[in-house]
Amino acid sequence: MKKVAIIGGGFSGTMAAVNLARLSTGPLCIQLINDKYPLGRGVAYGTKREEHLLNVAARNMSAVPDHANHFLDWLRTRVDYSDLPDPQLRETYVPRRIYGDYLRSILSNYMQPIDSHHPAEIHVIENEAVDIELNYDGCAEITLKDGETVEADRVLLATGNQPPSPVAFSDHSFSHPAYSPDPWGNWMEQIPDSKEDVIVLGTGLSMVDVFLTLSEQEWEGNIIAISHNGMIPQAHFRGIEYPDFLPPEPEKLGLEKLVELLEKHCRQLQRIGENPGIVVDRLRPHTQRIWQQFLVSEKQEFLKRYAARWNVIRHRIAQPIHQRVTEAITEGRLRVMRGRISGLREQGDKVEVALQDKSGNEQMLSGGLVVNCTGPNSGFSDTSVPLFQNLLKRGLIRPDELDMGIDVAADFAVMNAEGNPSESLFAIGPLMKGTLWETTAVPELRGQAMRVAQLLLDDVALVTPGHDYRFSVEEEHVIEYYI
Repeated sequence: MKKVAIIGGGFSGTMAAVNLARLSTGPLCIQLINDKYPLGRGVAYGTKREEHLLNVAARNMSAVPDHANHFLDWLRTRVDYSDLPDPQLRETYVPRRIYGDYLRSILSNYMQPIDSHHPAEIHVIENEAVDIELNYDGCAEITLKDGETVEADRVLLATGNQPPSPVAFSDHSFSHPAYSPDPWGNWMEQIPDSKEDVIVLGTGLSMVDVFLTLSEQEWEGNIIAISHNGMIPQAHFRGIEYPDFLPPEPEKLGLEKLVELLEKHCRQLQRIGENPGIVVDRLRPHTQRIWQQFLVSEKQEFLKRYAARWNVIRHRIAQPIHQRVTEAITEGRLRVMRGRISGLREQGDKVEVALQDKSGNEQMLSGGLVVNCTGPNSGFSDTSVPLFQNLLKRGLIRPDELDMGIDVAADFAVMNAEGNPSESLFAIGPLMKGTLWETTAVPELRGQAMRVAQLLLDDVALVTPGHDYRFSVEEEHVIEYYI
């Protein structure tokens, strides 16, 4: 029996396993190796907090690209959503824990079929994969943390984002009871007296989660959020029909002309009182191809000059949540500061944060709790993940040209140190961020999960020679502002 091992039990790994099972026409053993976070939920949907909502309306959250209303239909089976009018249900921002229930329910359908006509088997292995060796015949032997091994004909890396980066100035060993290096850690057990400030390193989506949790727990203290740019996520908005302003092949524009075009239409939208975020949404079906065609120097310039602004506009939050955040800023309960974090120091039972402004002036902030929400590690070659450390040493993988993730070929095959595509090792999801830029949201991941399953099954009828299967986003699936 053919064996496929999937390392990672979050959205990407779960849906790859589901697609392998539902598309397989013959016997297949699928080994789903999961570690740290709840199976099927991952870090994104493992939260138990009701206030942590999806950042996209329910209408666009189907986990399978060939069934656009799959999530909506599943929500209808729940008593708490069954009576909502369809227009309201489509625009609902569902708690992320419920979306985790959705993913688990899909997986359960294929793990425990009700009859014997199911040709594929899914076996869950709750352990950490720490190494992979390829045998002379191309088969893989995966070593687990406890020393056990798992054999597979093919291996799919679907591990999601890298762990959070340690703050840049410090070594990896900084620790303190009042410091949480990971926003998904146990920091809620360390919430200080409301007389003390909570300091959040970062002003993005994870900062918003920390703010919401503290608010729901009726903590009455103040929060200080710090980042280089001092920008917080924007809100989803009700948009307008706007003409497609892009040329037939926007990937040929290059960075300079593309920026000129986008800024022109941003100004035009602002003149008529509309949200300039429309241009980002219009661009998104083409973003992966545009990124591929950029020169390395253009990608580096984008990351330096435009990425922060892009992320703020692109990764939006539900309007009610944005309103709560802005009200807290207005009332002074949430203070957003711009600057570079230059040090963390112990101060008794507190942590002191050194903050430098753009002129180099330093000030000290004291927090009864400091939470690192600076986001995933973006330097792959210095990864802290044992599996990737070993794969790099073995030459089985290599960083992409920006060192943001793994170099991956058009059919998801991992490129080895010599630049040759592997016949046994594949990767999807955020591991391809340097290759695709946009590869972290459901519209991208659901397409990748289905296409990589088709390729791993050697479905010749669905394979087109020379086709780039990494590009999996269709315009009708991603236009967010038509609400």
